[in-house]
Amino acid sequence: MRTPQLALLQVFFLMFPDGVRPQPSSSPSGAVPTSLELQRGTDGGTLQSPSEATATRPAVPGISTVVPTLVTPSAPGNRTVDLFPVLPICVCDLTPGACDINCCCDRDCYLLHPRTVFSFCLPGSVRSSSWVCVDNSLIFRSNSPFPSRVFMDSNGIRQFCVHVNNSNLNYFQKLQKVNATNFQALAAEFGGESFTSTFQTQSPPSFYRAGDPILTYFPKWSVISLLRQPAGVGAGGLCAERNPAGFLESKSTTCTRFFKNLASSCTLDSALNAASYYNFTVLKVPRGMTDPQNMEFQVPVILTSQAHAPLLAGNTCQNVVSQVTYEIETNGTFGIQKVSVSLGQTNLTAEPGASLQQHFILHFRAFQQSTAASVTSPRSGNPGYIVGKPLLALTGDISYSMTLLQSQGNGSCSVNRHEVQFGVNAISGCKLRLKKADCSHLQQEIYQTLRGTPRPEHVAIFGNADPVQKGGWTRILNRHCSISAMNCTSCCLIPVSLEIQVLWAYVGLLSNPQAHVSGVRFLYHCQSIQDSQQVTEVSLTTLVNFVDITQKPEPPRGQPKMDWKLPFDFFPFEMAFSRGVFSQKCSVCPILILCLLLLGVLNLETT
Repeated sequence: MRTPQLALLQVFFLMFPDGVRPQPSSSPSGAVPTSLELQRGTDGGTLQSPSEATATRPAVPGISTVVPTLVTPSAPGNRTVDLFPVLPICVCDLTPGACDINCCCDRDCYLLHPRTVFSFCLPGSVRSSSWVCVDNSLIFRSNSPFPSRVFMDSNGIRQFCVHVNNSNLNYFQKLQKVNATNFQALAAEFGGESFTSTFQTQSPPSFYRAGDPILTYFPKWSVISLLRQPAGVGAGGLCAERNPAGFLESKSTTCTRFFKNLASSCTLDSALNAASYYNFTVLKVPRGMTDPQNMEFQVPVILTSQAHAPLLAGNTCQNVVSQVTYEIETNGTFGIQKVSVSLGQTNLTAEPGASLQQHFILHFRAFQQSTAASVTSPRSGNPGYIVGKPLLALTGDISYSMTLLQSQGNGSCSVNRHEVQFGVNAISGCKLRLKKADCSHLQQEIYQTLRGTPRPEHVAIFGNADPVQKGGWTRILNRHCSISAMNCTSCCLIPVSLEIQVLWAYVGLLSNPQAHVSGVRFLYHCQSIQDSQQVTEVSLTTLVNFVDITQKPEPPRGQPKMDWKLPFDFFPFEMAFSRGVFSQKCSVCPILILCLLLLGVLNLETT
């Protein structure tokens, strides 16, 4: 491990005035790069531009000259550089085979310089950097093996900074704390315009950045537009047509359409027509706007499912689009490589006030991923769970998110369900309308409603558990209602609530703990009803409770005290001990002999 001391760096100085010392720092405050990276040359201290500084210099005997290299436009002000973009563990890589936004260590992004595409890097996705800076006038020639650069501090003084490989800083970064005192200052420093124009007057960028709208081209009309992902707005969830899809933003939206006259809208409304979702091409990169007719920039939309045109048959509008799923494969700064779409269709009855709920799904993945491979579900952590991410369940070889009951607007149980989020206690309920059936079928229906479909069998121990590796999953313990404890013979014992108890704990290093699940139990609570009772509905409740069972280790103690043990004859006299009691035998003799010796020495010095 190297300590950030300038004495370890072989740097030559013209002069070193008294009181001037190199200042090691993780981030030189106020240091900004100059417009020209001027650096002292080898002959007479001439100033050179970066292009000249990187040129090959003649070899100087006995001196290996290392020219300062350009690190990154934001270093050292951002405290991070792209010198080591890949980390052993990428904690923000939560989507296998796809590029996670602002995760600079994600290998699926295929980015040599992630800052060119991402607006920032998530904490822990890049290594920290340490800089040592001195006044630039003190430097004649840099012989440092580390990258160096000239910056301008807040006072306008040019600082020569060396990037030191200090392994002490290469731990995961801590989030910056925001409170009422520094909120306004941080908002002014990092804030910007809330809304920006989609199309700007300057030339389009050469590649998409995360969150950029995706450009489309309609060859039939020679029109450039955007890939839309309608989203629900307002209390009724009405479809907002002009909501653009963002690059690398995999998400799902749901909205509702209402029709005054479905009979006339059936064949005229483009939102109901399957062809409107694939009769265009996608521009591979934004610079394709300059020449949209160039086939090199166009990516066709491939239809992977059957799609039929809407048809009004009597009082029914057939082949109406109910779900649209786009699969977009990207390759870093090379842009979009492949786009496919699958459509779901349904039939609607043409009656006054008819409505249709549509689902729009966008999924981005890496282009190099094999299409024959099975699609893996997103991770909930890597490796440990992240609070707020879904709790992963397993049935057979299928991994999915554990769910809870969800109610509709009238309180009845919905087919949609809430995800169980790790570390978040939750409670939900709804009313289940019962059908006429015997007791066993009634119990089976309620059990299935409470736990969801399919029935969860295992829970992932860590957030990145692989369904193939069964050792990474723990079995769910089920505690059903005891029928033997019921005294009534003409009663039916039905479950009315489910409590999901999750025991979890932190493991690993104290500096970087990882959350894992230790055990899960499904605890059912039941009540009895008479067979003669005509029960039409029952209120159901699900409860999730996370219990932290982390056993923290004892804090480190101080340094052990030294216990010196010397032989008994170390001093010129002997002291005998017997069973811990000082022996008085001949105890005065050694003292008298020592006094006589001292008197003799003093007499010799006086004479």
